[in-house]
Amino acid sequence: MRTLTLVTDSYPAHAALDVAVSHATLDAVARGEIGPVLRLHVPGALVAFGRSDRAHPGYPQAVRAALANGFGAVERLAGGRAAVFHEHTIAFALATPETDAKAGIETRFSEIARVIVDALESLGIDARIGEVPGEYCPGRWSVNVGGKVKVMGVGQRLVRGAAHVGGVVVVDAGERIRDVLIPVYRALEIDWDPRTTGALADRAPGLDNAKVTQAIVTRISRLYEVIPGRLPLSVIEHAQSLLQEHLPRVA
Repeated sequence: MRTLTLVTDSYPAHAALDVAVSHATLDAVARGEIGPVLRLHVPGALVAFGRSDRAHPGYPQAVRAALANGFGAVERLAGGRAAVFHEHTIAFALATPETDAKAGIETRFSEIARVIVDALESLGIDARIGEVPGEYCPGRWSVNVGGKVKVMGVGQRLVRGAAHVGGVVVVDAGERIRDVLIPVYRALEIDWDPRTTGALADRAPGLDNAKVTQAIVTRISRLYEVIPGRLPLSVIEHAQSLLQEHLPRVA
């Protein structure tokens, strides 16, 4: 069984550093300095913008809308459209060494989606893989509840020698996602249905980050030998050098 280092360090007060740490971890895995790493943590409030968002004329306005609603703004590591994280969500970032990262895209998406679905089912949630019509940051590997509301989004970043699979699970306070995405998506001219936002606690009152995190760890332990650990100082130092890449580049 493959060994996986589980890291829970978070940087809620510094949104760009949070993303840069995932970026630096991916680089370290690609260089063979560290083995597979799953970073599973509670982030601060932030809107993570994708490459397509940055190319849109409304991007500066979208960034301002995020900030006005109390969210940080960052440029995300993986692909996709603007996604929301906050204190009642769980962010995950899985970095694995790959000899042919492109060839394994579908397998990695399928694996992480199944991990999340199985974890949520163990908590009594009717979790399903698939895009809900009109969902925010749409993707065929999203996880929803009952085919109605999106509760997990995921994307990938590939580099030579490694892959990063990252995303967010919404545990509670789904309305905060809706409220910030309405002005953000308006600025980006993205057509979506705000009713597709939701949270696990809406369907299973009493769920919290700790319970969902433990369910995810239990499920992924079927695939890996999970060992709690910390990232090397060299990774954190490299992350500091990557900060500018993840700060919004707006006038």
